Formats: sequence, C-alpha cells, structure tokens
Amino acid sequence: MLYDHLAGRWLVSQLQFNSNFTQNEQCVAISTTSDATGSYNRYEFDFGANFPDYPKFGVWPDGYYNSINVFPGNSFAGAEACAFDRNAMLVGAQAGMICFQQAPSIASLLPSDLDGSTLPPAGEPNFFVNLADSTHLNLFKFHADFKNPANSTFTGPTLISVAAYSETCARAITVACIPEPNLGEKVDGLSDRLMFRLAYRNFGDHESLVANHAVKGGALAGVRWYEIRDPNGSPNVYQQATLVDPSTNFWLGSIAMDNAGNIFLGFSASSHSLFPSLYAVGHASTDPLGVMSGPLVLFNGSGAQFSSFKRWGDYSSMSVDPTDDCTFWYTNEYYATTSSFNWRTRIAAFKFDSCKGHGR
Repeated sequence: MLYDHLAGRWLVSQLQFNSNFTQNEQCVAISTTSDATGSYNRYEFDFGANFPDYPKFGVWPDGYYNSINVFPGNSFAGAEACAFDRNAMLVGAQAGMICFQQAPSIASLLPSDLDGSTLPPAGEPNFFVNLADSTHLNLFKFHADFKNPANSTFTGPTLISVAAYSETCARAITVACIPEPNLGEKVDGLSDRLMFRLAYRNFGDHESLVANHAVKGGALAGVRWYEIRDPNGSPNVYQQATLVDPSTNFWLGSIAMDNAGNIFLGFSASSHSLFPSLYAVGHASTDPLGVMSGPLVLFNGSGAQFSSFKRWGDYSSMSVDPTDDCTFWYTNEYYATTSSFNWRTRIAAFKFDSCKGHGR
C-alpha cells in the first residue's frame, strides 16, 4: 500500500492466482479520494502463466512503476519491470501496462518512489536498482510512453560501486539463518535483494536515492545503507555505512529521507536472547557522512515465530508524511507470543527537530 501524495490517492495491490498458478493477475486499486476507507478504481492486470512474485511499487509523476520476479511454473525467468498508466487510473479510465522482461541473471529490482513536493525534472525516467555483485549495484532507467508504448525504453544497467559485502544467509545454500530465542525457528534475512523502499527526493541542487539491504556482519546480520546521488547523470554513492551489533542481528530494513536531508532507518532486531523487535537509527544532515545515531528501541517483541516457512516480513516500510514532509512513519511485524503465522504489527512515528514542515 502506497500513498500518491501528488494526487492525494491511495494505491493498494494484491496478487491473485488459481490453485496451480496457471492464471495469475496483479490486482491494483486506486482510491477515488484521499480517504483510504472510501471507494476505489479497481484494475486487474493479466500475467497469464507467469507468477508475478514479490511485487514492489513506486509512485512517479507519469506512472505507477512495479517490479516482480517472474516464475513460469517452477522455473525463474528473471525480474520484470512494469509501468501502469497513472493518469488513466486516477480517473477510472481503461489503463495500459508496459513491461520489460529481464534475463534470469537480473532479480528483485526495486522501483524509485517519490518523496517530497519537488518533482523530478520533466521527463526524467523512473529508476530501478538491484544488487549486482558484492561490490556493485545495478541502476536501470524506465521511460514509459502510454500514448505510444513502442517508444518506451528500459535501459541499463549502470554499475554503481559500493563497499564490499557478503550475504547474510548465503541463500543458495542456507535460506534461513537469523536466530530467535528458544522454540523459534531461524528466519530468512532476504539479503539477496534491496529492501523496500527505494526512496527518491529532489532537493533542487541534487537528487538522492536512499536504499538498504541486509549483509553479513556483527553477530551475524547487519544492515547496509546508501545515499545515491545524481541517478540520471553519473550515479554515485554519496555516503554509505553498515549498521551492526556484536550480539544482535539487524535485518529487514526500510529507509527514507525528509526535506532537510535527515534519514531514518527502521529494521528488525533479533538474537538467541532477544525476541524479534522493532528498532530504528537516525542520521542528521549535519552528521558526518555515514554516521547513524541510536538504535532507538521502538517496540520489543515478546514471542518467537515457528513453523512459518522461515519467512519474516517480507518487508517493512519507512515513509515520510506529506503533510509536513518531516514526520517519519515506520511499520514492521512482531510476535506477542511464541506461535505460528500469528504476527502483529506496530506503527511508529518520529521526526528530527531540525526539520521544518512544508509539505503538501
């Protein structure tokens, strides 16, 4: 679920599929007003026998951008980048979809999601980023033309150099490795992909993307975060760091930036003695590059997960409130008691005193 602050609308999406995955759809609903409990324009986009796994969305002025991992049957065909006709969906008209299928070597793309009242430069493409290798990110550019779809382009990748890292759980060998207290199962760190959102902001004199993913470090798992600048020119990492603790594992992060350039990063924390809990750290725009303060304990879990396919998340969400462009809202899961498929959700809000609200 995302909020399109440019139009004052909500976007809600859910997969639909039959029992043997031979017919698969991405259902998308756009609210007709800013009331999330009101009416919606509803759409069903057909993917046939290709299961559109792990969908992620981003709001952009010219479209709603979506990434999926495509599974025809039991095989993996690669990531696919799609764009939905935002202008049509806002008025409930028939809406088209433009997609670019990638090779199996490209997985788990993440589309950029616009924050703030300053739009990207006119005609700027949406950015898709994923992990390339242990020292690089891939950046792609998606230009969608709904009037003439043949003019649409998906270009890249541009390689962005990052500090070397290793995956937390080596997913090809051991999918789940992050521990919980006694009776809890080890859970998947999902460290083979960037975590939701790829938050974009235009400051006028520069453009920034912030992103994060789980890496090997500390007790076992830490969170690597980046600020990437000049994404439509010569994309580069302006700052980066890895958040680790010697006794606690950090993973399932989500990151965003306010209008003053302050950053909050929320994530899950767990160990053999700590039930999965919600933590956050913050980087003030006046701090040295790569420095985070905290962690702030948002909520301590009181139970562990078992017999739940070892999945956790699959993602959390950090967003910036468009009414003041300063307040961060973070949501993640936890367990109140040790159980199976019985997670609960907490929502936290916080802001930097230095941020002056001028949202829309």
